[in-house]
Amino acid sequence: MYGTIAKVTAQPDKIEALRTLAARLELAPGQIARYVYRMDANPQEYMLAAVFESREAYLANAASPEQHERFMELRALLTTDPEWHDGVIVDSQIR
Repeated sequence: MYGTIAKVTAQPDKIEALRTLAARLELAPGQIARYVYRMDANPQEYMLAAVFESREAYLANAASPEQHERFMELRALLTTDPEWHDGVIVDSQIR
């Protein structure tokens, strides 16, 4: 498995729009899961985690026009560009 974790900060007046966007987006091809965390310390700050079946699936999604459109929708709601951290998932447990 492969994925990314992103730190994003919503514009104060766009928090509800960000929640709406996250709720309506379906998983991309090859994507296994998505998690969105709102931080207790700052309700404008979110951590996004996206899990893909492979690095190849992640890169194919990242290069797709559909993902670019989704990103542009997301970026319009943020104060700055996301801070991305990509990598191999070496352990996972789900109950």
